Amino acid sequence: MTEQHLRLGGAPEGFDAELLKRELERRRAPVIHIARDDKRLEAMRQALAFFAPAVPVLTFPAWDCLPYDRVSPNPDVTARRMATLATLAPGVDGPLVVLTTLNAAMQRLPSRQTIGGASFVAVVGQQVNESALRDYLSRMGFSPSPTVTEPGDFAIRGGIIDIFPPGEAEPVRLDFFGDVLDGLRRFDPATQRTTGTLKRLELAPASEVILDEAAITRFRQNYRVEFGAAGSDDPLYEAISAGRKHQGMEHWLGYFHDRLETLFDYLPGASVMLDDQIEAVRDARWEAIADQYDNRREALGARGRVDTVYKPAAPELLYLDQAQWQAALAPLRVIRLTPLAQPPGPGVLDAQGRVGRSFSLERQQENINIFQALCDHVQAERKARAVVIASWSEGARDRLAGLLEEHGLSDTQLLADARGLGGKGSVHLTVWPLDQGFVTPDLAVISEQDVLGDRLVRTPARKRKAENFLSEAQSLTTGDLVVHVDHGVGRYTGLEMITAMGAPHECLALEYAGGDRLYLPVENIELLSRFGHEEGLLDKLGGGAWQAKKAKLKQRIREIADKLIRIAAERELRTAPVLNPPEGMWEAFAARFPYAETDDQLKAIEDVISDFDRGRPMDRLVVGDVGFGKTEVAMRAAFIAAMSGLQVAIIAPTTLLARQHYHSFNNRFRGFPLVVRQLSRFVPAKEASTTRAGISDGTVDIVIGTHALLAKSVKFRNLGLLVIDEEQHFGVQHKERLKEMRTDIHVLTLTATPIPRTLQLSLTGVRDLSLISTPPVDRLAIRTYVSEFDTVTLREALLRERFRGGQSFFVVPRIKDLPEIEDFLREQVPEVSVLVAHGQMAAGELDERMNAFYDGKHDVLLTTSIVESGLDIPRANTMIVHRADMFGLAQLYQIRGRVGRSKTRAYCYLTTRPRKPLTPQALRRLKLLGNIDSLGAGFTIASQDMDLRGAGNILGEEQSGHIREVGYELYQQMLEETIARLRAGDLTELDGGQWAPQINLGVPVLIPETYVTDLDVRLGLYRRLATLEKKVEFEGYAAELIDRFGPLPREVNTLLLVVRIKAMCKRAHIARLDAGPMGATIQFHQDKFPNPKGLVEFLHAPGNLAKIRDNKIIIRRDWASEKDKLRGAFAIARDLAEKVTTA
Repeated sequence: MTEQHLRLGGAPEGFDAELLKRELERRRAPVIHIARDDKRLEAMRQALAFFAPAVPVLTFPAWDCLPYDRVSPNPDVTARRMATLATLAPGVDGPLVVLTTLNAAMQRLPSRQTIGGASFVAVVGQQVNESALRDYLSRMGFSPSPTVTEPGDFAIRGGIIDIFPPGEAEPVRLDFFGDVLDGLRRFDPATQRTTGTLKRLELAPASEVILDEAAITRFRQNYRVEFGAAGSDDPLYEAISAGRKHQGMEHWLGYFHDRLETLFDYLPGASVMLDDQIEAVRDARWEAIADQYDNRREALGARGRVDTVYKPAAPELLYLDQAQWQAALAPLRVIRLTPLAQPPGPGVLDAQGRVGRSFSLERQQENINIFQALCDHVQAERKARAVVIASWSEGARDRLAGLLEEHGLSDTQLLADARGLGGKGSVHLTVWPLDQGFVTPDLAVISEQDVLGDRLVRTPARKRKAENFLSEAQSLTTGDLVVHVDHGVGRYTGLEMITAMGAPHECLALEYAGGDRLYLPVENIELLSRFGHEEGLLDKLGGGAWQAKKAKLKQRIREIADKLIRIAAERELRTAPVLNPPEGMWEAFAARFPYAETDDQLKAIEDVISDFDRGRPMDRLVVGDVGFGKTEVAMRAAFIAAMSGLQVAIIAPTTLLARQHYHSFNNRFRGFPLVVRQLSRFVPAKEASTTRAGISDGTVDIVIGTHALLAKSVKFRNLGLLVIDEEQHFGVQHKERLKEMRTDIHVLTLTATPIPRTLQLSLTGVRDLSLISTPPVDRLAIRTYVSEFDTVTLREALLRERFRGGQSFFVVPRIKDLPEIEDFLREQVPEVSVLVAHGQMAAGELDERMNAFYDGKHDVLLTTSIVESGLDIPRANTMIVHRADMFGLAQLYQIRGRVGRSKTRAYCYLTTRPRKPLTPQALRRLKLLGNIDSLGAGFTIASQDMDLRGAGNILGEEQSGHIREVGYELYQQMLEETIARLRAGDLTELDGGQWAPQINLGVPVLIPETYVTDLDVRLGLYRRLATLEKKVEFEGYAAELIDRFGPLPREVNTLLLVVRIKAMCKRAHIARLDAGPMGATIQFHQDKFPNPKGLVEFLHAPGNLAKIRDNKIIIRRDWASEKDKLRGAFAIARDLAEKVTTA
C-alpha cells in the first residue's frame, strides 16, 4: 500500500470520529467518510457531534429503494441528496466532512455542470419571470400539491407561490406584485403561518432527473436504441415522452444525462475514509445489483405476467463495478479503518484504540449488582485516563448519575462535548447514543448499552401537530354519507352557489331519500358530521323517523351515562392498601427498560403511582397502540405491588399474548427477589399444578395467564393488583368473574383499541384514563413503499427477509383473496413456507397457528386484517399489504405498526392493482400514509379515520348498533354532552341538543373560488371556521388566510363577520336573524329567552324601536349600507347575549 492508501487498525466505532478529526486537522482539506450503511452513518454523525462539534458536516444518504425498484426514493432523501450536491457543485475547499454510505458512493450522479447550471435565483424587489419559474419547478422535479407539506412540493395560487426547496427546514412563500417579487417569507408547513422573511432565494433541482426537452429527447433515443420501439403498454416511456414524472424513473438516470459523475468528482482533492468491512459489503452490493438486473430481464420474457412491463437499464449505467470503483479511489488518499489491531506491515498503522469492556456476563448473573460492577470498573479506569459514560438520553443520564452516586461514585461531571474533557482521573457523563464503548491511551468511553444491554432510542422528531392538515385531508369528499342533526343521514353532493336575498351564498348540497335536496349554508357546517360508513340508508327529508330514532337513543345514552357515573361514585367509597415504590431498587428496575420513556408513558406511570398512593382501589385504563409501551406501565405497577408483598395477576385473552408477556416479564424481573409463573393451555399439567399451589400459599408473586386464571380452582392468597390485557376480547362469563374479583383490589386494564379523543375527555372523570399516543421507537424505522403489485419486488422482499433470518406478514383485505395469493406465493416464491390464518378459524386452531408462527416455524404469515389486533412478533420485519386501497387509514397505520419492533430495518409494501386507477380517497389515504412520518400524527389519524371500528366497547355490546343508526361523530357528541351535564349535576331533560342559528343578511357569504382554488382545502377551511369562538381565534384565522392566500377579499371578511354574529346569536339563544335595509326580525330558539326580565329591558331600551309580533321581535333600523347592516346585526346579537349572561 502506498503513502496514499493506508490501513488504520485499532479504530473501534466511536473512536473513528476522533481519527477523522485528526485527518481534517492534518490536511485542512475535505474528508469523505464512507459508512457501511445508514445506521453507521448516523452513528458517525453523532460521534462527530461529540468529538468535533465545530466542523461543518454534510450528509449524502443513499436512495432508500432497491436497485431496479418500481418506486422512486423518498422525497426527503432526494431533497437531502440534492441539497448536498448543490452545495458541493461550485467547488469547496478547506476542512469539511461529507458523510455518505457505500450504496450512495457506488452510484453515479448528474454532473457538477448540470447541477451548477440548474439553479434559479429570485431577489426581493427585482423582476422575476413567473412563467419561467413555473416551468423551472416542473422541469426540476418539484411536484405540484394543493398544500405544501414536504420537500420538493410547490403550490401556485394566483400571485402567491409556495415552494419547499430541498435541504431547507421550512418552505418559502413568494409574493408577486405583477412580475416583481414583492416578498419572500419562510413558513411553518404544519400551521402554514409565516415564521420569518428572506431577501434572496436560490433554488436547486429537487430531483436527479431533470425533465427538460433535451433530457426527454435523450431518454427516448436511448430507450429505443436499447429496447426497440416501445409498445403502448409501457407507462414509463409514455409518461416521460409527455414530460410527466413517473414513479421510479430515477433508475434510468443514465438515459437522461449525457454524462454522469461520481461523488469523488465533486471533491477532487478530498481524502476518503472507509468504514470497517467495506470491501465485503461492496461485493455483496454489486452481486445484489446484478441479481436484481437478471431477475428483471427474466421477468420481462416471462409469460402470463400480471404486472406492467419493466425494462431494466444495464447496471454499469448507474453503478460502479469493481474496476471502476478502484479506478475512482486510485488517485485519492484512502484510509481503511478496522477496529482490531493489525499486524505491522507497509502502509499499516495502529491508532491504539481498543473495544471497551462489555458487562454482558454480569447482566446474566442474578447475584451480581451491575451498577456496583460499573462503579468498580470506573474507579479502576480513572487511575490511568479520563472516563466518559455515554447515555442515550438526558433522562437516562440523570438516572445513571443517581444510581452511581448510590454506589459511591459521586464526583461525576456533566459534559456537552469533547472540548470540555478533563485529564486523568476525571469522570464525565454525557448524552451520546453510542453502541459500544472503547478505550484509548488517554480516554475510556463506556456506553449505556455495554452496561444495560440493547437500547432502542427514538430521536425526538420535530413535533408537528398536524391537526390542521388532517382537518383538510379528512375533509368531505363528494358522495360521502353525512348526518345532519335535524334531518338525519344524507349524501353530500358538493359545494353549490345559491343566491339568497340577492347575494351569493355558498352552500353544501345534500341529497336525501327520494331525491329530495337540502342546501346547508357553509357557516352552519358544524351541524353535519360524517356518518362513518361508505354505505347506509338515506333518511327521508321531513319524515318523523329520524327524530324518533334520535329520541330513543337519547334515553339510552342517558342510562349509559348514569351507569358510568354510578360506578365511579361507588369506587370512591372503597379502600385498598397504599403502595409505594421501593427505594433504590425502583431506580435499578426502571433503568433496565431498553427504551427511552416517552412523555405519555412517564405520565401513565406517574398516574399509576399516585393511584396506589390514594388508598382507594385503582381502576385505570391505559390506551395505546400495540408497541407503544403499555406493557412497561403494567410491569412497573406489578413491580411496586409485588415488592409491597401483594400478588399480581396478569390476564391476557390468548395463549400467544400470555406467552409474550411471560417472556418479557421473566427477563425484566430476573435478579429481583420475585417469582414469576405462567398458566395456560401450553403449560404442562405438572408445572400448572405447582403454580396453582404457589398462588394459594403465596410463594408465587406474579402470575401471567389466559382465562385459566379465572377458574374456580385458582385461589389467591392475597391478590393486590389485577392487570387485564385487551378486556374487550373476553367473553361474558369471564367478564362477570373479573367483576367479582375486582371489588377491593387495584385494577389496571390495557387496550389497543383507540378510544376517540373527545370521548376520552368526557370519560376522564368516570374512569381514570391514561393515553399513550407517542410511538416509543422512532417508527421511521419502517420504510413504506406505495406501488402497484409487482412480482419481482415482492419476491425480493420476502426472500431478503428470509435470508436475514426474519419473518414476513402478507395481509389481504378479504378471506376470499387468500387462495389467490397462496397460489401466487407457491408459484413465485416456492422457497418460503407459508402459513394461513384468518378470523373465521376456530379459536383453538388460530391460536395453534399463531404460536407456530411466533416460534419461527414458518417464514410468511398470510392473513386478513386480524394482524392489527395485538400481535407482537419481533422477528417479523417485512409487511406486504395486498390491495392497500381497500383498507381504512387507521387500519393501515395499525397493520403497518406490526413490524419495525426491533433494531432491524422494517419494510412495508402497500400494493395496488396494476393499471387500475384508484379512487381519490384511496389515493389520498395512501399518500398520507407514505408521508405519515412527516406528520407525526398516528394517533390523530387513528381517531380521525376510526369512523366506526374503534368506537371501543366502553359501555356494553349494544353500543355499536346505536352508532350504526346515527353515525359515529354524532353519537360521540351526544354521549359527551350527556356525561358532562350529569357530572355538573344538571338533571333537566336534555333538550334541543345541537342547533345553529340561521342568519340571512343579504350579503355574500363564501370563500371565492378565485381566492382558494382547491375545493378540499376550501371545505377544510369552512370546517375549521365553524369551530372558532373567540375573537382572538378569528384574528389568528384571518392572519393565516392572509399569509397563505394573500389579502382577504370582501366576501371573506363578510364571512368572518357573519360567523362571529352567529356565535353571538347562539349565546343569545337567537335561532333566526333576518336583516334588511329597514331593520331586523329575530326569532328565539324554541321561542324561549332564558332571562325574560332582560328581554323586557332590551325592548324598552331608548332608541331600540322594537316590538313583538307572532313570537318574533321586529327591530326597526335604517341601515344604508352593507357595512351598517353587519355592524347593526352584530350589535343586536351582542346586546341580547349580554342580557342572557346577566340572568
